[in-house]
Amino acid sequence: MQPFDLEINNINYAVFPEGNETYTIYKDGKEYLQIQKDEGEQWIKFDGETGTPIFEIDEEVNSLGKLIEAYKEEPEEEEDEDYEEAN
Repeated sequence: MQPFDLEINNINYAVFPEGNETYTIYKDGKEYLQIQKDEGEQWIKFDGETGTPIFEIDEEVNSLGKLIEAYKEEPEEEEDEDYEEAN
């Protein structure tokens, strides 16, 4: 999966998939946090210095996670355009 951009409340985030449902998030062009999908609908963020998971509920992290899930479920637009052009 290629990196992609998301927006929440007029804030732009760049999302870089790392594998194993883990994503590095950049905010305003700087590395911001790393998150991972937990069991169920919760997302966990990792401490920036130690890399250990922080299990407290974070609304921003969960919002990003929901958008990541929605993005993964959408077909890529470029493929749709290529398909239409070929037919």
